[in-house]
Amino acid sequence: MAKAAVILSDGTVVEGDGFGGEATGEGEVVFNTSMTGYQEVLTDPSYTYQILMMTYPLIGNYGINDDDFESDKIHAEGFVVRETCLAPSHRKSVKTLDAFLKDYGVPGISGLDTRFLTKKIRMHGVMNGILANPYEPKDLDELKARAIKLKSISGLDLIGRVTTKKVKRYDIGSKKTVVMLDCGEKASIIKSMNARGVNVIKVPADYSVEEIMEHSPFGIVISNGPGDPHSAKGLIKTVSKLADESLPMFGICMGHQIISLACGGEIYKLKFGHRGSNHPVQDTKTGKVYITAQNHGFAMDAESAKDANLEVSHINLNDKSVEGVRHKELPIRGVQYHPEANPGPWDNYYLFDEFIEMMK
Repeated sequence: MAKAAVILSDGTVVEGDGFGGEATGEGEVVFNTSMTGYQEVLTDPSYTYQILMMTYPLIGNYGINDDDFESDKIHAEGFVVRETCLAPSHRKSVKTLDAFLKDYGVPGISGLDTRFLTKKIRMHGVMNGILANPYEPKDLDELKARAIKLKSISGLDLIGRVTTKKVKRYDIGSKKTVVMLDCGEKASIIKSMNARGVNVIKVPADYSVEEIMEHSPFGIVISNGPGDPHSAKGLIKTVSKLADESLPMFGICMGHQIISLACGGEIYKLKFGHRGSNHPVQDTKTGKVYITAQNHGFAMDAESAKDANLEVSHINLNDKSVEGVRHKELPIRGVQYHPEANPGPWDNYYLFDEFIEMMK
């Protein structure tokens, strides 16, 4: 294996063994605590402009299959693992993780101290970085200079990179149809709606209210997606206008943040974000705790909910951050986590059922 390296914007350099695509990945370096589900997270559009690091030490042992794609390609800019498995074993496996990254030209690095990098990010917060595969020490000064100049994810409009360019229908012959504003959706959201007897029409994030209403939807879904929600100014205005239609509306992850901003709430950037499949979330009404799948770097300010006519419906038990909101008067709600899981527990499928009840 050729040598590879992760170069952080603060000058930290960690070397390892390169695998996957021979390329240079640039973006925000983040960590995910899931033990499994690497195929799902790599293909999640929410990881656009991010170098993804897994904290679990062995990744790739069940290979890559044809079923667990959340989109049509890898969206992470680079992949960092402690150890990668070159000889996976699973009946559904069709290729190795190494081959998968090669297919999409995404660089990977293994054989480095991911615990050190994770602790550094937890202490100092997420920071930009570069994953170079292969890496030559003679290029270090140039790579350090590039890492320093990388743009912050705050303020970047990444939704435009991943949203669908045309309307797509996922029709199962139901009498009920929802329009999904695509901020970078995971395929399992559509599957979850179809499984509950609802057609889905996926539209670009910049679709107008008039174009949306032409489809006569029973409800609106605003999907997950990458980047800073503040940058989606047009979408925020659209959602604000859609609220006047009194249609049931459900926001997931980025969609939750867009709803919060559209209603007048405030969003702030978390120090190192929540990414994993084991985050405890509590329902503020029932007190029940759910284990959730998460992937976000921004959160809603709880105090701002009062002026936005929203109530906090769920909180994160690790840091007390807002994980869900419900409008006090309109059939609108959002959750910061991923009820469709993939990867993650199935505890939160009930949220789709509740949304369908809202449409009745």
